[in-house]
Amino acid sequence: HVQLVESGGGSVQAGESLNLSCLATINSRSTYYLGWFRQSPGKVREFVAAVVEDGNTIYADPVKGRFTISRDSATNTLVLLMNSLTPEDTAMYYCAADRNREWILLHPSHYGQGTQVTVS
Repeated sequence: HVQLVESGGGSVQAGESLNLSCLATINSRSTYYLGWFRQSPGKVREFVAAVVEDGNTIYADPVKGRFTISRDSATNTLVLLMNSLTPEDTAMYYCAADRNREWILLHPSHYGQGTQVTVS
């Protein structure tokens, strides 16, 4: 059983920062990778960032250098620090989980309900 609950979304001005959090409850002995996806109206859901093995991180090109993803294994919390936000970052942001390293980047099995980020 996997439950992902996002928080921290909101409305900000361009250039400002926002932090998103995801509390992951995973009742499994399997290792799960965690990441963030986002979806804007009329667009497909796209990969944002993920934490993979050994704590390594992967970012989509549009957010490299601006977003930072981190995972606290002790609390099973995934955090996305978003700096220098632009209107193009406006989207519903989803926390994601998958046992497969490739699928966490492409098509995760589990998503949270999402949290809205609006940049004007």
